[in-house]
Formats: sequence, C-alpha cells, structure tokens
Amino acid sequence: MSTRTLSANEPTRSSTELEKKDATALAESPSQDPYPHAYAEDDLFEEGAVDAVYQAKARVLNAAVREIGMGRYQWYLFVVAGFGWFSDSVWPLVAGLILNPVVAEFQVDSQWLSLALNIGLFAGAVFWALGCDIWGRRWPFNFTLFIAGVFGLAAGGSPNFVTLASLFAVVGFGVGGNMPVDSAVFLDFVPGSHQFLLTILSIWWAIGQLVASLIAWPLISNLSCPETATVCTKSENMGWRYLLFTLGGLTLVLWAIRFFAFNLEESPRYLVGRGRDADAVAVIHRIAAVNGRTSSLTVEQLAAAGERAAEANKAAAGAGNERTLLSGTSVWTTYHIRSLFKTAKLAWSTTLLIVIWGIIGLASTLYNSFLPYILAHRDAGYGDSSYYTTYRQEVILGAIGVPSALVAGWAVELPRIGRKGTLAISAGEYFLSDTG
Repeated sequence: MSTRTLSANEPTRSSTELEKKDATALAESPSQDPYPHAYAEDDLFEEGAVDAVYQAKARVLNAAVREIGMGRYQWYLFVVAGFGWFSDSVWPLVAGLILNPVVAEFQVDSQWLSLALNIGLFAGAVFWALGCDIWGRRWPFNFTLFIAGVFGLAAGGSPNFVTLASLFAVVGFGVGGNMPVDSAVFLDFVPGSHQFLLTILSIWWAIGQLVASLIAWPLISNLSCPETATVCTKSENMGWRYLLFTLGGLTLVLWAIRFFAFNLEESPRYLVGRGRDADAVAVIHRIAAVNGRTSSLTVEQLAAAGERAAEANKAAAGAGNERTLLSGTSVWTTYHIRSLFKTAKLAWSTTLLIVIWGIIGLASTLYNSFLPYILAHRDAGYGDSSYYTTYRQEVILGAIGVPSALVAGWAVELPRIGRKGTLAISAGEYFLSDTG
C-alpha cells in the first residue's frame, strides 16, 4: 500500500498553527526527514498534556507506521488481538449461561457468581491497563489470555460454589486486561488510515457471544437437571462443567496461537517513552520486513525530533521543569492517572469516557448475567421455559450482534456521523433497549 502524503497546496484539516508546527519540527534537519508532511495532522492531546519530547517522537513513529502501511503484520495482529475481545465477551456471558444449573446444583443465591467475576474484572482492568504502560505491552498481551484459559478450565472441576466463585474471580482478573491491552497494542501498530479497524475489531466480541451460546445450547439443554427438579446432583448436571472445560480449552488454544505462532513486537511508543530509541527503530524495521516493505526511519530522526522538542520546552517553561521520558522506570506512581486530567480538555474527555464505559459496563453486566434467567421466565408465560428454548434465543441474539460491528466500523468513517455520532447512536440504542 502506498503512503498518502499531503502536497503543499492540498486543502487539509491543518490550520496555520499546525503548518508552523510542522515547519518548526523539520527546520533543523530537513534533509534527514523523509516525512515532510507527517505532522500535518491534529494531535489528540493539547500542547502540554503529554511530555513534549515523547509527543515529538511519537509523531515521527506515526509517520513511520504510515510509511510501512497496512500489511501482513497488522492483519495478523487484527486476528490475535481479536482473541482478547473474544475472551472478554465469552467469560462474562458464561457466568450468566451457567447460572441456572449452578444455582440448582449448589443451592446458592444467584448474584454471588456474577459479583465474584466482576470483582476480578475490575481488578484486572486496573492492574493490566496501568501495567502495560509500566512493563510494556508484550507480557500483559500474552498472559491475560493464559490466565483466563487456565482458571476457566479449572472452574469446570469445582467441587463447591466457593471454589467456583473464587476461580471465576481469577478468570475475571485475566479477562479484565484483554480489551484495554489489546486495543492499545492494536493502535500502536496500525496506521492512522486504518484505525477504524479498532471498531470492527469488536466483531470478535460478537463472535464470542455467538460461539459461547452455540456451545451452551446443546450442553446445558441436554446435560442439566430438569428445570423442575428439587434435588440436582453433579452426575445429572454436567452440562455447565463441560461448557467450562470446552471454553477454557478453547481459550488456551487461542493463547497458544498468540504465543507460539505470532511474534508480538514491543510497542515502539513504549520503547521511546523509556528512552530506548534504537529498539523502537529496530521494531519498525522488523515490521516493515514482515510486510515486505522497507522503512527509512533512523535513530537520528527520533533524536533530532526529541532535541527540538526539548529545546522548545526549555524556552517555554525553563530547564528546571524538563522531563524527557514518559515512563522512565517500572515504578508505578500516581502520575499515570494524574496525566489523564492534566488539562481541562483532557480531563473532560477522560471523565466522559469513564462515564460512558461505566454505563456500558453496567448495561452489559446486567445483560450477560441475567439474560438467560429473564428469557426462561418470560418464555414460561408462553408455556415453554425449557433450557432448549432459552439457549436457542441466546444463539439468535448472538447472531444478530455480528453484523453490528461491521456497521459501526463503516459509520465511524462517515463525515456526518464519525466517531462521536456513532458512539451517541449506539449508546442511545443501548439505553432504549435496556430500559424499554
């Protein structure tokens, strides 16, 4: 794929201020920089929201990724990153799919299983999301899926409810890191022209819903105690255990493909944040080789961009406030959180995203945890509350979700809708469907 560059006379979104920024960034080394218009794009963050040195180097890296283009490495990454979305969909849904037979066998209150899973999900989301900016992306990317598979498989052999809930909490700890880590990894390597694929990546979430429901349908409906049974023994109620064995094994297979068949490179943005410019350049060149392309990125270009930004930062704020690294150590500090609220605009955006994800998380949890229960009780009004009918309805609902990801990926690129419009429409639809 050829790299699209902007000619000097082409109308763009860049204003005079951005053109000045571009000219300043390139003024000292025009002969060495192969991306003369690489910076003529709006930055996501305001000036001062992110370390100036890191921001300047990130722009060079963005241009290098655009030079490589969308190729074999990125498409492989689309698949293996999708495994994380698949897992993030499957395991919260499974807690709802096995709820009725588990309650029948162990004679416990239904809410505790979902509570245990969600405690793990919360802990995992915080731990892995912060950790991938401290230790790097590679190990969280691989181990989150491994944890979910191992403990999901073990949960199928639970002798009692306490063991089951405890294992589900650990599953949640692994699953909770999948979406934040996998999304960050994906965006680190995909050129800006194809970042709409992050939206389409959610098709793996929909596929997870469909696959889990398809597997649960025959197992739960044929290998569970009768719905009207007052006593339910393990031997009569093996369906939910077989479901966990199957999905745990499947998750481990997906982890093995990730770990052994795909060589995930460390994020070049993380590497430059640690001051490892040479390693970041080496990563870009290896990805270019996988794609059958070459990259003209050099360590000198990163160093020159950083030096220019450092000098500009000194002139604006004084040498005493200079900070040259984004993540200089692996020691966690509150800066990792405070930086998200550094400016008014960034604080407002961060707050809105937290609120939106909180609402989506609430709706999704209620949907996944209690949908089989609701379907069974509503079907009872029509004289059929069997497991067969309930899980057949789950499969239908799962199938409907698959094309939705494709529609969303198309909508985010429409000029009059875009990302904000698509988010508003989907959130509004979610609200109406959950309260209607």
